[in-house]
Amino acid sequence: MIREKMGRVAQHTSKLWSTSVCRPRSRHFVKAVLVLALLAGFASACSGPSVEPATTTTTRPATTTTTPATTTSTAATTTTETTTTTPPTTTTMQATTTTTTLPPTTTTLVCSTAGVLATWSVQRLAEQTVVVPVDESDVSAVSSEVAAGAGGVILFGASAPSSLGADVRSLDSSALGGIAPFVMADEEGGVVQRLGNLVGSIPSAREMGSTMTAAQIRQLATGLAERMRAAGVTMDLAPVLDVDGGVGPNNQDPDGTRSFSANEKTTSLDGLAFAEGLEAGGVVPVVKHFPGLGGSTGNTDVMPASTPPWSTLKRVGLVPFEDAIAAGVPAVMISNATIPGLAKIPASVSTAVITGLLRDQLGYQGLVITDSLSAVALSAIGYSVPKATVAALEAGADMVLFNSGPGALASLTSRTVSAVVSAVRTGSLELSRLESAVMHILDAKHVNLCSAG
Repeated sequence: MIREKMGRVAQHTSKLWSTSVCRPRSRHFVKAVLVLALLAGFASACSGPSVEPATTTTTRPATTTTTPATTTSTAATTTTETTTTTPPTTTTMQATTTTTTLPPTTTTLVCSTAGVLATWSVQRLAEQTVVVPVDESDVSAVSSEVAAGAGGVILFGASAPSSLGADVRSLDSSALGGIAPFVMADEEGGVVQRLGNLVGSIPSAREMGSTMTAAQIRQLATGLAERMRAAGVTMDLAPVLDVDGGVGPNNQDPDGTRSFSANEKTTSLDGLAFAEGLEAGGVVPVVKHFPGLGGSTGNTDVMPASTPPWSTLKRVGLVPFEDAIAAGVPAVMISNATIPGLAKIPASVSTAVITGLLRDQLGYQGLVITDSLSAVALSAIGYSVPKATVAALEAGADMVLFNSGPGALASLTSRTVSAVVSAVRTGSLELSRLESAVMHILDAKHVNLCSAG
């Protein structure tokens, strides 16, 4: 009905408009326009509000959207404006705060022997690489060296007292940090025995190799080690793995009957059996004299000497050591001989021999000990014990042996340790090399610095 009325009004307005074009505009025309506007507003109110498309606002912070006012004008002599304004729409986003609570993090510091060694002084590290000599009848004579941290004690003499075991236990009780020194002896058999009166006499290596099976040698060595251990001795500087058929030992032939055989395979088999027997009895074996001293030109204790050429040595003399290393022997002693074609200086201070051959080529990671650095083979070419000690450690050795009379021992030990400390401070000996040497020593002693107590 509203639409019909609007239609009639529109027709009437049209007539008025056509009339107004031909004559001046009258009051009736103005009234008609006003009526039309009122009816249009009424129709709009009855038909409901206009619907604006939904608007989604995702902007932070709050966004205010305003539709500008729209103005509509009707062209006429008298103009009436109708204005429609959409009120501003404000959308406010509430800030959301999320709090996540993480469980507390616990950092556990893992102890390691290497980590503990990093806290040791250079002096203490150096002390551990030194093996001090002492007469087996008076081991307490080196109690001050052991208390300072000496890594080993080597027994000399030919008639050990029955109290040796108790004497060694007393000595061990004075060890710095409770780390007992190795107590070493040359208990090879035959003419080289230090403890025969306590542990019993055993045949020479040459006799064992020619009269006993490998199993019998192993059994003999196990019994020997058990008796040595009871006497407080923890390391045997044996077996000799040199391949030699000479009549020594003497100044011209340092091996002789100390060698199991002139055949490298026999020496390898029997020597390894002896080493395994010592380990089974609780004593650390030390195979010697790497890389082979058999057939050398003399005894390095009393003169400079050389081995056969490297081309020969690596095919014969080296074989027993290769087999022993493959079997996992815990310790190797280095000779003081030069090696034509490999080392122009004694093997004990040669990087080519210890690091190049033993460590790198053969992959040996165990303990490396020098032969006595008091040997004429070294002193004759200008190496004092302190100088030779630094050179040996630089070359890759871990522990050093030397000889000294009781009256000179304290001074010589002190000078040797001081030389090592000085070498580290001046940079000629890397601290990491010294720490590595001590790690090898402690591994061979089965010492864990992180253990309680």
